[in-house]
Amino acid sequence: MRPKIVLFGDSITEESFGDGGWGASLADLLRRKADIVLRGYSGYNTRWALKVMERVFPAAAVDGGAYTSAVTVFFGANDACLPERCSGFQHVPLLEYKQNLRSIVSFLKNRWPRTVIILITPPPIDEEARLRYPYIENTIGLPERTNEAAGSYAKACVAVANECQISVIDLWTKMQQISNWQTECLWDGLHLSRVGNKVVFEEVTNTLKEEGIGAEDLVVDLPLIEDVDPKKPLRAFDEF
Repeated sequence: MRPKIVLFGDSITEESFGDGGWGASLADLLRRKADIVLRGYSGYNTRWALKVMERVFPAAAVDGGAYTSAVTVFFGANDACLPERCSGFQHVPLLEYKQNLRSIVSFLKNRWPRTVIILITPPPIDEEARLRYPYIENTIGLPERTNEAAGSYAKACVAVANECQISVIDLWTKMQQISNWQTECLWDGLHLSRVGNKVVFEEVTNTLKEEGIGAEDLVVDLPLIEDVDPKKPLRAFDEF
């Protein structure tokens, strides 16, 4: 049975199957080798994610038994909203964020001990752009997120990954190494542009490769057309 790779996260994950999205690019790269399962929930933080874990990740007997080879966990952008500003209802305190990530990782490890878990930090924040693209009415004229706060949550995410001995992609640091990252990587100061999506795609594929489940490591599902003998086409299906 073809393995699954589950993408679990907030809007940056939910939107990843759009045109040029990192999830769509991953599905294209691994076509006929793995099923990419999208489980993105716009606006969610780690507190809300914990509330829905059982429904998002049903037991193997319920979902048909397909093997989950990897899960990306991409939360923090909403947790890092400042509590006293317009999106404060999404805020999760830093220490709780760390504990929530530990709990998510623990749940996944208990459910699938052999599954690769990859944490992804929140991206950097362009505060000027967030003022132009507020999610809800912003009456105080201050951004609901700051890059400094996002950096604190990114560092916490890396710390939890190291503590749990799992892979992590430090997107907050990686993107800021790109010239003019504010406009190159983000379109509204938070969500990913085509360049930003490409950065995530490359980081995820490199991490999967390091974990031994890259494109070259996975087998093709059923015979390729070039493996079919035109004179005896059914033989390929018997030998596969």
